[in-house]
Amino acid sequence: MSPESSNAGLTWLFYSLLTVASWGVYGVFLHSGQMNMADPVNGRYKAFLFVGIAYFITAVLAPLAVLVARGASWNFPSAGLWWSLIAGIVGAIGAFAVLLAFGAKGTPAVVMSIVFAGAPVVNAVYSLYLHPPAGGLKGIPAPFYLGILLAALGGCLVTLYKPNPAVRKPATAAVASNAHR
Repeated sequence: MSPESSNAGLTWLFYSLLTVASWGVYGVFLHSGQMNMADPVNGRYKAFLFVGIAYFITAVLAPLAVLVARGASWNFPSAGLWWSLIAGIVGAIGAFAVLLAFGAKGTPAVVMSIVFAGAPVVNAVYSLYLHPPAGGLKGIPAPFYLGILLAALGGCLVTLYKPNPAVRKPATAAVASNAHR
């Protein structure tokens, strides 16, 4: 039994909520990075470059250090290697598509609501495809279908009825005049 599976309790819930919090602010932070690149043409690509650097630090160096510290074997079965690589590519495509959505005038509140309402639906449908329930589609309880409908409806409602931010007056004129004094 692995150390992770023998660790009873709610550790999984902590990590799940950590993911929710991290991904919940991801879109806003990514949009802020894009906008603060001060390059309307290439800002999103510059931001994504730093996302890649962050992924290298977090997803390459950190697990490498853990594997070395644990004295792990360096055997990588081809199926695990390829599925993991595909997962990384799919994740990176999704992250890049978020930036492209921002560049096409999508806002973080709307884009991320669609992403986070739609992704669980795609996950559920694909998981059913991979692991069909006993009894086929008739073996799926009605609340599951209701959950799919509510997730889609929730994403739609958040997108359609998100509150608009307050209009801010530009402070650049006041800042510029104080800078010349």
